Amino acid sequence: MDTPVRIGLIGYGFGGRVFHAPLLAAAPEYEFLGVVTTSPERRAQVAQDVSRPAFDSLEDLVRAGAEAVAVSTPAATHIPLVRQALELGLAVVCDKPFALDAASARAAVELAEKHGRPLTVYQNRRWDSDFLTLRTLLDSGEIGTVLRYESRFEVFRPEAGAPAAGGGTLVDFGSHLVDQALVLSGPVERVYAEMHHRDDEDGLDDDVFVALTHRNGVQSHLWGSWRQGAPGPSLRVTGTTGTFVVDHRDSQDRALMRGATPQSEGDSWGTEPEHLWGRVRRGDTVEPVASARGRWDLFYTAFAAAVRGKGPVPVDPWDAVATATVLDAARSSARDGQVVRLP
Repeated sequence: MDTPVRIGLIGYGFGGRVFHAPLLAAAPEYEFLGVVTTSPERRAQVAQDVSRPAFDSLEDLVRAGAEAVAVSTPAATHIPLVRQALELGLAVVCDKPFALDAASARAAVELAEKHGRPLTVYQNRRWDSDFLTLRTLLDSGEIGTVLRYESRFEVFRPEAGAPAAGGGTLVDFGSHLVDQALVLSGPVERVYAEMHHRDDEDGLDDDVFVALTHRNGVQSHLWGSWRQGAPGPSLRVTGTTGTFVVDHRDSQDRALMRGATPQSEGDSWGTEPEHLWGRVRRGDTVEPVASARGRWDLFYTAFAAAVRGKGPVPVDPWDAVATATVLDAARSSARDGQVVRLP
């Protein structure tokens, strides 16, 4: 058996505390060394939640023997921390959004290649139950060839709005939405977007719509919102012989929030109850489709193998550059009211 990968975490806000620390602490492929944070409150949370030490800096984490690090901090700090970690010789997982613009994303990936260090982006939604089920349906030809892909991340929290740490709804929710669309249908040639911005000092976008035309002709319609009182189905995918509809998003995030982990739940991890299954519709004919297991746990297993030189990183960082390029075009489209053509 390989020696466990010695890994640390930077940041212990909501993302680090809920989506990274529990998985790292429980995964047998890792020796979870602790968390870089200087906040007294969060240092106390680290000790209570995962019984690991807190470090003052990345350099202290390296001195403790770290080989790798996961970055889960406010979006604007991702690229500086990724670059610092790579310069220190660490393999890196960066939470989404990887970068606030494509140029910064591209430069960071080039730096990783220069140093020969594994770099990946935490696009865990590729392992959502609904998305995995959709891919199985498409592989089997159950709904024919995709014509239009619709996906939504919509919630109703107008009093809070998009948190500044996420960089706004387009880059926060949009990073997942666009990544999934690119995985499913490949490169994009045209981008159109509409955005609503909050009327406050931050002025962040809190409601967005993005329409993508892929080179293969598929249309992807993507919604992200913090102010949608009537959220639509999480997925509606129209094929030539049927439409696949899922009303509710994957439940793995809620499982982690209540303290469950893949190790504590075993084979029940990522399973969806029957009343939440998607369905294939053909006019008046409706057929339920058993949901595939959500498998966020596979991300960190694959990253450990990549660090040991036994496989690729779970998400190619160049995919994050492609996503950032689409998001840049969406921002430009919303500003100018024009369709943006990509090379």
